[in-house]
Amino acid sequence: GQYRYDFGDTAGMTPLLKMHTLGHGFIPEPIHAGGLRYHGMSPLVSHCYHEGLIGAMSVRQLDAFEAGVMFARAEGIVPASESNHAIAGALREARQAAEDGSSPVIVIGVSGSGQLDLPAYSEFLAGDMADS
Repeated sequence: GQYRYDFGDTAGMTPLLKMHTLGHGFIPEPIHAGGLRYHGMSPLVSHCYHEGLIGAMSVRQLDAFEAGVMFARAEGIVPASESNHAIAGALREARQAAEDGSSPVIVIGVSGSGQLDLPAYSEFLAGDMADS
């Protein structure tokens, strides 16, 4: 998205916020991405990215859920679907570091339990989830 001022809601009723946005009229694909179905990014996160303090990467939906299942089997915690994207990104970074012979510190935030996402996990495990 573009780094610009946009409304925080689709109706255009909120104050304008400077953020990375796809536009407040954006309607995402009907996939299961939990809280990620929002047109913009937090103004604080957007500013940090704009200033080069943090990076970003995209993760396909099936890769995210595969990472979530791996995490659940290893840690005994079913992560929220939003957290699966961070877990998949961390796995990607760790694999790249192993290839490079480097040892970076990788920190992720697991923001919630996947209890409300169990139907999506069932869909993934049954092989019925669409990728995006």
